[in-house]
Amino acid sequence: MRAGAFVYPWDVVGDPAAPGRLADLGLASVTLASAYHSTRALTPRHPAHRIVTAEHAAVLYPPDPARWSGRALRPYEAGEWAPGNAYGEAGRALADAGLEVHTWVVLAHNSRLGAERPETSVVNAYGDRYPWAPCIAQPDVVAYLVDLAAEAAVRPGAAGTELESCGWYGLAHLHAHDKTAGVPLGDRAQYLMSLCFCPSCRQGYEDGGVDPDALAAAVRGALEPVWAGGAAGEAGEVGDFGAFDEPVLAWRTRTARALQEAAVGAVRAAAPPGFRVLLHADPVAYRCGANVGTDPGHVLAVADGVVTPAASVGPFGDAARPESVLAANFGVVSGMGGSPGTLAEDAKRAGADGATELRLYHAGLASDADLASVAEALRALG
Repeated sequence: MRAGAFVYPWDVVGDPAAPGRLADLGLASVTLASAYHSTRALTPRHPAHRIVTAEHAAVLYPPDPARWSGRALRPYEAGEWAPGNAYGEAGRALADAGLEVHTWVVLAHNSRLGAERPETSVVNAYGDRYPWAPCIAQPDVVAYLVDLAAEAAVRPGAAGTELESCGWYGLAHLHAHDKTAGVPLGDRAQYLMSLCFCPSCRQGYEDGGVDPDALAAAVRGALEPVWAGGAAGEAGEVGDFGAFDEPVLAWRTRTARALQEAAVGAVRAAAPPGFRVLLHADPVAYRCGANVGTDPGHVLAVADGVVTPAASVGPFGDAARPESVLAANFGVVSGMGGSPGTLAEDAKRAGADGATELRLYHAGLASDADLASVAEALRALG
């Protein structure tokens, strides 16, 4: 089974041994970040540093001035953590080592955009803004994300792309000194806390026959058992959301589908023949985040395939066409909850569910011991 691993440009640039080390793991490809959110990342083997702090969401290559000139929403360039064309430099080194390079493009997750242009952000039912989550119901945001997808995906030498957070983003987000775990939130509460009430979303609800003020009140009422604690709060359970559920989810699903169709179309229009487009996806439609909620049949009709957590492969397998790519994503960093020691067994189970490829998160963050386990597993898998 083909295996690819996620990598940052700063894992490779300045470390001449990195491409060969990755190739020696038995990887067929790498998914190299070309547009990424803010992060603080460990680089355990780099000869020049151990910690890289990416201060804000940025493209890791020089953006095209002609594309972005005069536009209010435009990508930010990276600072010293990825200067110049860091993506291009890393991509060439990886290709020279015999690895197929795919771009890794993060879309609707950008804290700097939300800080500088707060009107672009998701607003919850209490009026709180989520500056890390651009609202995909806003036409200007969609236009920005679609053009970013095309530019960041189709980089020189890339054989394909993987689009992350190409849909709704919401409450779930690791933030600086995060203090949001005091009350447990289950899936349903996370969804309600992720519903947006910006002007574009309010109009969308109205167009679907839903009073946005009544909807916001219903959301707040449904969440009261969570904030009150007790058995319901501990289970993350919510109260009755009633007749709002179906029309709200239907509108959000249509909105996400429109972005996905536009982004994939723009990438294909800019890409050479044979360029492969995958979406990071979840088979549960209401989920938000890096793996966006989708309908498996729809997303596999739009894109060439998906990257999804290994536990979620099954529903995509049921909807897959013979040519669909189903990449099961496994954490291989022990310190982040991954299990590289069981990778071979886990990959076989994912294959039985329909997975056609593996994705390994994350070759740059993993320890030497973790990488040794990965290499052993890939040899066992053949």
